[in-house]
Amino acid sequence: MTLHEDAAPVTWWQCEPRRLARDQAEIADRFPDLTWHAPGAAGWTGRLPQWPFVRDEPSGLTELIGTDGLPVSVEYGHAYPMVPPRIYPLDPEPSIQERTEHTWHVMGDGSLCLLQDAAAWSGRDSIVDLLLKAAGWRVEYALMKAGMIEAMTLRGIIDDDQLDHLVVAAVEAGVTTADGSPESAGDDAPL
Repeated sequence: MTLHEDAAPVTWWQCEPRRLARDQAEIADRFPDLTWHAPGAAGWTGRLPQWPFVRDEPSGLTELIGTDGLPVSVEYGHAYPMVPPRIYPLDPEPSIQERTEHTWHVMGDGSLCLLQDAAAWSGRDSIVDLLLKAAGWRVEYALMKAGMIEAMTLRGIIDDDQLDHLVVAAVEAGVTTADGSPESAGDDAPL
């Protein structure tokens, strides 16, 4: 047995204490319902706000997605911050089929695809930006399930209101169930 075999693995947050402090402060400020957990490479669990964006919430949002925001599990890897964390939606949880089609912005393991390519994350970026995209993914997912759009947007809805009218249209078309989960609007849905 060598000296290194007995040593406990060192995690990213032990090597990058300033980055850990930054992430914890940013999340406490913007997403106070997330809880830090430190086994392994660590992460966060909890619920994102229903609408954490600066712009006004579209009418009918509560009827479309319910009153609660997206429950998530955020998992850092040991290469963080050079590699972005994975964000897993817990409810709704994308189906296996949705994980195989790029239009849903979901990876094969069920984590969200929130960056267009690897170069979109520099290692200096804020985790808050990814969490905002995840909250926006929840709205676009409901619009996809309702048949209001054929594919999720490339840039997301954080500061783009191009899909807001479809939230109202989905509600007016009666595509939500009593618990706020969308049903398919079928072939008559606007695209």
